[in-house]
Amino acid sequence: MRPLTSIGIIGNGAFGALTATLIKKYAPHITVRIFSSRREPDNTTFFSFEDAAQCDAVVLCTPISTFTETLIRVVAYARPDTVIVDVSTVKMHTAMALERYAAGRPYLATHPMFGPESYRKKGERVDGFRIVIAKHTLPAGEYDALRIFLEQCGFVIIEKTPEQHDRELAETLFLTHLVGQTIARAGFTRTNIDTVSFGFLMDAVESVKNDTALFTDVYHFNPFCQETLTRFTLAEQAVRTLLEKPPLK
Repeated sequence: MRPLTSIGIIGNGAFGALTATLIKKYAPHITVRIFSSRREPDNTTFFSFEDAAQCDAVVLCTPISTFTETLIRVVAYARPDTVIVDVSTVKMHTAMALERYAAGRPYLATHPMFGPESYRKKGERVDGFRIVIAKHTLPAGEYDALRIFLEQCGFVIIEKTPEQHDRELAETLFLTHLVGQTIARAGFTRTNIDTVSFGFLMDAVESVKNDTALFTDVYHFNPFCQETLTRFTLAEQAVRTLLEKPPLK
């Protein structure tokens, strides 16, 4: 694999910051250049958009809703051999954008199935964390070397098509967010007589309740979420009907 000496990160939100942390931990020899719209470049940690985009690889840690416009801007500054890495939570939308605006360039469409909260709860370890790879244009040798490196770090690599990913995500991550956001808005909290199962439920709620922007973005950019929402609503109505039946005597 072509050795990487620099990686740019576009966006310094929760996952962008985690990406920088993981690179420094598992590949300390690589220079990290972070672009943040909220920080002035100091050319030590934070750099201009142009400088970050011209690294050997550039990771787009931006909201799904701004992915395409960010990608177009990255392509305008990136070197022809810069590897563009997509880490968005949806894959059909971003894969189509990559095919259109990064054609002929090396890119990798991924979804890391973890975040800062799960990383913290696991004691800042990554073993067992899954990364979905939905599409890439890397030469076979470079892709194999990257996969081996990630697996040596402890990650589990799963290959799916963008459609397979989005279809399954709508019934897993989106459903978890849907339940979590609903419970959070209802005001349910922990008590001193919680059952174990309720504790697990609240773990899920607490891991997603602050991700409102991601929740709504996934709904708007994953075409399978509407079906999940419909099924959930119909099931909730069915359960309500069940509860409203008089008890058997």
